[in-house]
Amino acid sequence: MKLRFPLLGLLALLLAGSCVSGKKITYYQNMEAVEKEASAAKKSLEIMPNDLLTISVAAENLEAVQPFNLPVIGMPSTGDATRVSGQPQLQTYLVDSEGNIEFPVLGTVHVAGMTRQELSQKLQKKIAVYVQNPIINIRIVNFQVTVLGEVANPGTFSIPDEYLSLNKALGFAGDLTIYGKRENVLIIREGLEGKTYNYVDLTDADLLNSPFYYLQQNDVVYVEPNNAQKQGAAYNRNASVYISIASVLISLAILLTN
Repeated sequence: MKLRFPLLGLLALLLAGSCVSGKKITYYQNMEAVEKEASAAKKSLEIMPNDLLTISVAAENLEAVQPFNLPVIGMPSTGDATRVSGQPQLQTYLVDSEGNIEFPVLGTVHVAGMTRQELSQKLQKKIAVYVQNPIINIRIVNFQVTVLGEVANPGTFSIPDEYLSLNKALGFAGDLTIYGKRENVLIIREGLEGKTYNYVDLTDADLLNSPFYYLQQNDVVYVEPNNAQKQGAAYNRNASVYISIASVLISLAILLTN
């Protein structure tokens, strides 16, 4: 009898250690307290050094804008680099370390720190000197984010869209595992003035108002493991096995002491 109660207490501790509070894993709590008008602004991306841009110039007179467009190239056929398929591809402009690109006819153009809309307006004014009513179309083609840590499928993901929310990025990574620390997700961001970082709380609906809710190109998202996982990942992942073994041992000990 004296041995029974300590063993039962040990089993209770094991069961308690394997439980996780619902408040620690539920996203966007207190949603009703968040002002609908205060949702995070979709700030347009700023062009950065090492970005790759496609810029196409159009107008009613196609011949007039031809000098302002890079030649369209064909993609090599699969398995044969000497044959070109019928799929044309726009060439890209690489933004150099000074934030400039070399644009046909116009020469060196500073683009870093500008949004696509701002650069479009800038090029429109410059090209309008040569062509009537030019139309400028710009895309950032190397938009990618990296998701690391306690997620199902960590990795680097290329994104075709300019707007990428944090929850969508986590969705690409297969969402957080049960061992991920949802209250303290780190976002590392590299801007013109250097790297910045911020921690966000996925369980707080006020995240929707954060400037880090929408990610920027080359952002790194790191999901920290929770305290239990840090202390013993092997124990946590095999908790059910250990509890079963403990239950059998306690049952045997009770039988032997009776």
